[in-house]
Amino acid sequence: MHTELARWVLCTEAEALQAVAERLDGAFSELVERILALQGKVILTGVGKSAHIAAKIAATLNSVGTPAVWLHATEAVHGDVGIVQPGDLVLIFSKSGETPEVRALLPVLRERGAKLVACVGQPQSHVARAADLVIDLSVAREACPHDLLPTASTTVALAFGDALAVALMQARRFGPTEFAATHPAGSLGKRLLLRVRDIADSHLPSVPENAPFREVLLAITAGRKGAVAVLAPDSTELRGIITDGDVRRTLEKHDPVHVFALEAKQIATPSPRTIELDQKAYEALHLMRTYQVSQLIVLEEGRPWGMIHFHDLIREGLQ
Repeated sequence: MHTELARWVLCTEAEALQAVAERLDGAFSELVERILALQGKVILTGVGKSAHIAAKIAATLNSVGTPAVWLHATEAVHGDVGIVQPGDLVLIFSKSGETPEVRALLPVLRERGAKLVACVGQPQSHVARAADLVIDLSVAREACPHDLLPTASTTVALAFGDALAVALMQARRFGPTEFAATHPAGSLGKRLLLRVRDIADSHLPSVPENAPFREVLLAITAGRKGAVAVLAPDSTELRGIITDGDVRRTLEKHDPVHVFALEAKQIATPSPRTIELDQKAYEALHLMRTYQVSQLIVLEEGRPWGMIHFHDLIREGLQ
């Protein structure tokens, strides 16, 4: 019984979405064009469940490059309406279009020079008649046995907000790079914005090329990167890298009596993998995976600067 009821709810909401999709007309295109040409900002308002929907749509619009503000209709008439300025566009969400708090707000919005868009479930309502543009979000019935609980109507309003955001996103050519700029903490934002200099340690664990084996071991331990860079005597030229793996292979290959007589240049891997300081951090991760290494030596204009480890990148959330 519970499963059948759940299926009925979902099907009812799906049918409501399909009906609104088929009913969309030139009013939607006009709304998109008005927002694109807007000198002010988009303001979304409503009360009850509609207020929550308006708040979510405002957040979505902001995330894809359309400045938007949520305004609670009840708080608006107690001072918050001061955020509305001439040239703003106000999207009013209301199922009935007759909510007293919203009706009381209409003349105030007009007086402040805003244009009104009614996103309503009753196209002949008071709010719709007072608006400059009407978006018909009516539903045949709510997905509730008593046709009372806002379900299909809120789903339709939320989906309409998504459709509006995507249409504006496409019109503004808002792509992955722009999306990353508004989502810097997300994985995409980090891939596109985070650079090696934001993560890498400027301390470069290193030894001169003539350093004895014992000094190499101590430098690897102290550096905590699992490797040391091998530098020319003047420390400006990179000659190689020695990793934990190089140390193990050296111990396996040489007699323990003679191993400590070896110098860094004799056990180093020449031409180590490197990355420039201003390259993207995701490029560093790609290089490490491609060449199956755990560290990259960071260069600044070709000169040794620091080191970045695989764990540094994973800790930042790069994948």
